[in-house]
Amino acid sequence: MNLWKTVGVAAGVLGAATTGAVVGAAAHRKKVSQERQAGDPLDDEPLGELRPDHESTVAADDGVPLSVEEVLPDDKGEPELTVVLVHGFALDRRCWHFQRRDLAKLTEPRVRQVLYDQRSHGRSGRSTAEGSTIEQLAHDLDAVIRAVVPDGPLVLVGHSMGGMTIMALAEQKPELFADRVRGVALVGTAAGAVGGAGLSKSVLSRYNPVTLGVGRLAGFQPGLVEWARRRADKLTWGGIRVLAFGDRKVSPLLVDLMEKMINQTSVKVLTEFLETLGTHNRYRALAGLRHCEVLVISGDADRLTPFSHAERMAEEMPDGELVRAPGAGHMVMLEQPELVTGHLIGLIRRSAAEQDESRRRWWRRA
Repeated sequence: MNLWKTVGVAAGVLGAATTGAVVGAAAHRKKVSQERQAGDPLDDEPLGELRPDHESTVAADDGVPLSVEEVLPDDKGEPELTVVLVHGFALDRRCWHFQRRDLAKLTEPRVRQVLYDQRSHGRSGRSTAEGSTIEQLAHDLDAVIRAVVPDGPLVLVGHSMGGMTIMALAEQKPELFADRVRGVALVGTAAGAVGGAGLSKSVLSRYNPVTLGVGRLAGFQPGLVEWARRRADKLTWGGIRVLAFGDRKVSPLLVDLMEKMINQTSVKVLTEFLETLGTHNRYRALAGLRHCEVLVISGDADRLTPFSHAERMAEEMPDGELVRAPGAGHMVMLEQPELVTGHLIGLIRRSAAEQDESRRRWWRRA
């Protein structure tokens, strides 16, 4: 394999959530083109194009600008809770398309939604390599909450690295979870041992020769690496479908959306976040969620963070709700949106009820 093909394959693989797996590019090319042209029930769905009610920029504590949007209830009624949705590695806030759309319709209770792009992802600013850690992502989430949701009850929803971000925040600021966070949803994520099931720990290491080589090349020849990734687009698309979704018949439009998000995240950024994913271990932080309603949901065909991770977290939080999404992959909220949103609504309603009970307890004490 020559140098440029090696770079193209490696960049394409890293762009497919850095799994290190390649799924026969030549065999997929024709099929991928045909599937993208086929009729699809989502043809009229404005995937990733919903407009927010408000947009703003929040400065992280190290100055990185974080792009934030707010979505108010469709009927313009007064929200009872704020739901903050935190996306995962190599994605952006568009991955919450269906939840964002449907939670805005809720009336019992009404919710305000806050979505933002993690540093170096989506529309947010570029981090340094040193700032590309889950610890820093937790500080960023805290900055967003302080700036945009300074008071009132919260429900935090995190997918993959977004769930890890919430766990790290619980570790850093347990008082926030005791005082304001009423509910937490952990979607397709893990509290630790990421290399033990799913992603190989060697892939998650900055010292992996492929990762290291691509990272270095991306550092001094970023245009070349991105060009090589674009040349491998059909490989990347096929890899995304296989690795991120459980159903091989998933809508090509969903794969297209995910490909867009991944391709907007540079290879250099992807390599910079690998080590923090590989060293993530926050089982102890789960104790900080004891004050909250908790939902853990995962697809049982998830190849990146297998369902065993969800089961392990549920063991640490026996009062939470564990949901298995049959046949769903890592992008369960796109693949089975009705199931995920339905359980989120249940979590939100339980959290609102908990908020009402907290008010009654305060009134009795007063």
